Amino acid sequence: MKVSKAQAAENREGIVEAAARLYREKGLAGVGVAEITRDAGLTHGGLYRHFESKDALAREACLRAFDWTITPLDGPAASDGDLAPEARLQTLVNRYLSADHRDHPGDGCPAAALAADAARAGPEMSEVFALGVERNIQRFASLLQGEPHANRAQSVATLSTMVGALVLARATAAGNPALSDEIMATVRAHLAAQGQ
Repeated sequence: MKVSKAQAAENREGIVEAAARLYREKGLAGVGVAEITRDAGLTHGGLYRHFESKDALAREACLRAFDWTITPLDGPAASDGDLAPEARLQTLVNRYLSADHRDHPGDGCPAAALAADAARAGPEMSEVFALGVERNIQRFASLLQGEPHANRAQSVATLSTMVGALVLARATAAGNPALSDEIMATVRAHLAAQGQ
């Protein structure tokens, strides 16, 4: 059955959205074409009408995942702009290093969810991932502009610390929940002390 251009575009969008979420939940190798298209409400044969390969879909989905933003500047928490830079930073850190974010990777930060996969997926995926990370660094640097001594190096270090802490918290959550919570609490406190 022939579908309209509008419906085809909607189907493609659904595939990309489903893949972006599922890849963050299960990893690049942990989800197949059938699961992605089923989640999008389509048959798996339809995927190849929209993408030349599963790798092409993975690259686009990864980039789409970076539409999720680590900063509240362009998200629902944009009202945090009324806070002092130190308070905005602490609010951001607390949201990022939370049990909710740790426990729902499909709805969260692609850097924490997909970094290891992207490193193994080859240069094309690495390039896409780098674009997303760079976008988050720039967003974060914009958030810190009002803070004394804020610069790109500080943004990179803070982001890297947060992502690393979330990765470790996720990796230990099932086996040692107390350790997972401790990692997040310790890094939250560490970054709060640095922001003073």
